[in-house]
Amino acid sequence: MEIRSITHFIHPRWPISELVLQKAGIFARSIVNAFESGGYPIQTTRMATPSFTSFLPKEDYTKAITMIEVLAHGEGFDYVSLGPAVTDNFNFFLFFSGHLTTPRGEVSLQAVRACAEVIHNSAPLEENGFANLRFAALANVPPYAPFFPAAYSEGKSSSFALALEAADLAVAAFSDASSLKEARNNLIEAIESHARNLEAIAEKVAKSYGSEFKGIDFTLAPFPEESKSLGYALEKLGLPAVGNYGSLAAAAFLTDTLDQAKFKRTGFNGLMLPLLEDATLAKRAKEGILSVKDLLMYSAVCGTGLDTIPLPGDTPVDALQAVLLDLAVLSSRLAKPLTARLMPIPGLKAGDDTGFEFEYFANSKVLGLPAGPLTGFLAGDENIAILPRNYQN
Repeated sequence: MEIRSITHFIHPRWPISELVLQKAGIFARSIVNAFESGGYPIQTTRMATPSFTSFLPKEDYTKAITMIEVLAHGEGFDYVSLGPAVTDNFNFFLFFSGHLTTPRGEVSLQAVRACAEVIHNSAPLEENGFANLRFAALANVPPYAPFFPAAYSEGKSSSFALALEAADLAVAAFSDASSLKEARNNLIEAIESHARNLEAIAEKVAKSYGSEFKGIDFTLAPFPEESKSLGYALEKLGLPAVGNYGSLAAAAFLTDTLDQAKFKRTGFNGLMLPLLEDATLAKRAKEGILSVKDLLMYSAVCGTGLDTIPLPGDTPVDALQAVLLDLAVLSSRLAKPLTARLMPIPGLKAGDDTGFEFEYFANSKVLGLPAGPLTGFLAGDENIAILPRNYQN
């Protein structure tokens, strides 16, 4: 298990306060040393701010974003997120993430369309569609989730959280088990043991620097090799292949196990199934066993939504809009945060092999996204209140 990210939440002010960023850099270096001394490797340190629309004037967006990025990298931060565009700023769905839902939890049809257009327009900006690796559509995602691109903060207080890469814990827990009960107990014990160590280190540093520790996102993020594959962990429960019937049950079992573990939580704390970041998921998609519809269905019982999904380069806005609407409504109906990071790849069509040369991706094939254009009321600009089901009625 590794710490994928220590995400530091700050408010950089405008004009930019170099002192705020310098203090953040000092804090980041100190906490990295503390965790690595405690035996936990750190992949990245990241900085996340409130929504850029909340503190930057429109005419200064480009200037401010460049300044923040330069100063943050100068202080040792690997990545910076300037938070999501909000649903009343449709002309500026340009940077990092965009809300599909309003602060009241309504699904915004106008925001859904805007996010679909950003994904479509961003696809040709970089080779292999990589610009969309840095953009996510968010549905009911609260602040202080440490995984990017969803991360953002509120207010001006300094805080931090941990995003873990811990799929190997599930692989080990399930490989050593002789029953579902034992598999569950093994994973809970591993999670809680690491959480105690991580929390002790984090709280000590938080007290020294006056920065609030928000908690741990124990979403079991994978890495593209079998020993760190959530798809492989699910198959160790008895699935012939992720994507076959029974996969929903396995996904629900794993997420329910995470729910039973006790630790200080922030973020998603669910089953993350990023297709291109997981060797087994990428393999099953290439074999034609795993589809976008399957992954969306599994999000109903677990997970963070649709992540790193390779799509045809000519996927129209209408198709992207339809799948984002389904994801947003699913999020509201189930009262859970979900995200979509969709990656149309220029020049490729459904069934083509991907050709990434990126250490964090496993190659797969481009998935089709069969969806006709929405018409009528669903193509409008209303906000739709979708409430969680009341089982008492």
